[in-house]
Amino acid sequence: MATPTEQMNTKLSYRRYKEGDNEWDDFSEKIFREDTSYKCPTYIHKTPPCQGSCPSGEDIRGYLAIARGQEKPPEGVERDEYMFRRSTNANPFPSMMGRVCPAPCQDGCNRNDVEDFVGINAVEQYIGDSAIANGYAFTAGPDIAKKVAVIGGGPAGMSAAYQLRRLGYGVTIFDENEHLGGMMRYGIPGYRIPRDKLDAELNRIVDMGVDLRLKTRVGRDVSVADVEKEFDALLWALGCQSGRGLPVPGWEGTPNCVTGVAFLKAFNEGRMKVTAEKVVCIGGGDTSIDVVSVARRLGHVKNQNPTDRPELVVQDGYVAHDAAVTAAAQGSEVTLTSLFTKEKMMAAEHEVSDATTEGVTILDGVMPLEVLVGEDGRATGLRVCDCTMDGMKPIPVEGTERVIEADLIVSAIGQGGDMTGLEEMANDRNLIDADKFFQVPGKNGHFVAGDIIRPHLLTTAIGQASIAAESIDRFLKQEEQVKRPKVDVHHFDLLDKLHEAGKDPERFDSKAGDQRGTDGAKYAVHNFENRAEQEVIPSSDLFLGHFSFTPRNKRSEEVPSAEVVLGHFQERLHPYSEEQMVAEAKRCMSCGMCFECDNCVVFCPQDAVFRVKKTEATTGRYVDTDYNKCIGCHVCSDVCPTGYIQMGLGE
Repeated sequence: MATPTEQMNTKLSYRRYKEGDNEWDDFSEKIFREDTSYKCPTYIHKTPPCQGSCPSGEDIRGYLAIARGQEKPPEGVERDEYMFRRSTNANPFPSMMGRVCPAPCQDGCNRNDVEDFVGINAVEQYIGDSAIANGYAFTAGPDIAKKVAVIGGGPAGMSAAYQLRRLGYGVTIFDENEHLGGMMRYGIPGYRIPRDKLDAELNRIVDMGVDLRLKTRVGRDVSVADVEKEFDALLWALGCQSGRGLPVPGWEGTPNCVTGVAFLKAFNEGRMKVTAEKVVCIGGGDTSIDVVSVARRLGHVKNQNPTDRPELVVQDGYVAHDAAVTAAAQGSEVTLTSLFTKEKMMAAEHEVSDATTEGVTILDGVMPLEVLVGEDGRATGLRVCDCTMDGMKPIPVEGTERVIEADLIVSAIGQGGDMTGLEEMANDRNLIDADKFFQVPGKNGHFVAGDIIRPHLLTTAIGQASIAAESIDRFLKQEEQVKRPKVDVHHFDLLDKLHEAGKDPERFDSKAGDQRGTDGAKYAVHNFENRAEQEVIPSSDLFLGHFSFTPRNKRSEEVPSAEVVLGHFQERLHPYSEEQMVAEAKRCMSCGMCFECDNCVVFCPQDAVFRVKKTEATTGRYVDTDYNKCIGCHVCSDVCPTGYIQMGLGE
């Protein structure tokens, strides 16, 4: 979680250790009489916690290093394009994710232990918007005579199509909707995801040579068997676009009780222009926040024609409001109820705050008991009571029952899959099973990714799709699936970086008498070890005292007040300027990777640590150690801000 304000304002300590928490009382012994451990420094690359917390595994540290100018692009490549290429190795939607991802990377950021996290989301938005403005395109790999059917054009399906085209496979996307995007288009309002930028990021993937079969549902318009005959592998990326109803008496069959998924789809398709006078939404997650925020923007029409009731638009799928009704719209009373208290709600904290600013009434620690139904069969209110939580189980508080009046009740308590026509693929939860390689068990050539496995974040679907694409590649090459690394992300690879810079190590040749143990040969990267696939580096391994108090650069927001929210559909988040982006990237502590601060070179009392020659240096290969001079005093390790230097040899 982000660092509390009172801790952010606490004076920082520039000491690495607490009082008494050190090995040496006399530093002359440490420096001049040599250390008794016989350990010398090694350069250990580890995964930073931002990347370890990112479900799509983006090389966040890498593109922040490029942004601040520490890692240089190859000749002929601009900084912004190089950031874009590094970012999109894992995630082809930086503009979208920079806006709507709840950013678990920021919760994991080690900078929280200094003052506040790095604004990774905001930098990612800059990367995505810059790429669109500059027209950066993706390049497909050399064509391979194998074809993959991707069933679903949402974040998982489109990400898989992107990764597969990079490998050279032919890709055809089947989607039952008229447009691509899945829940990015039909589940998230345009003031959070601008449609022009969404279309730009989707079209960039289509332009790689992806074939589309829209308004085509597999299992209804085309059989699974026919798809299997035409394609060499299938990836199921259906998403979960069916909302869950409220499990209380009175919900089932009541016309003005709808799901959050259906409500948002009717709005995002442009069919629902107004809503009801009194809207009650049950939830607490991001979907519920979108529902109540949309309801406040739409408002209602007094003396509404019964044929224009919002539930008819939501549930019918074909009925649409006339745009003229919006001219007469008035504000709606909108209430959100949540089992959890505000600080424990699933929705992002700033989204909850924004909804409150917009005039939404939030009743937290409240559980629904019954939908009250009038003589005409329509809901008139929701009976609720206060509750406490025992894990995920609500416990009602006696004597707190009350009724919230409602003209429209929206359930935003979760989503499920629609497996109609695909029953053979469904498990007992109406989803699709997956193994650790995202293969469908018992279905040779079938793979799966995204919410249809288990509803989660957009970035989770993107990460799963990347792994599934690798698994499809191995399957089509008839190679055995290999064990996934413990830290399964898109890692920085020093050998790839050396190759990019034209500084590849020489080839080892045992027949020519090459010796593996030499410290002078050019066929090894000396004193370096890559543990990124096994370890995430904690803040305790860093020298936090190196980093001065630097407030986070916050994006400005346009959050309308309750008085002006009606009809307000302008984008909320304003992007960083270039200056803000660079300044924020400089706050990154480069956990687990050298960022060329020179502390080790300056403070080494034996001059044993030295800079690698410029002709041989690159990111991750900036310093080296002369072990003929090193006495194992540990000073270089103690002053290394990033935890890149560890004392390891000599045991």
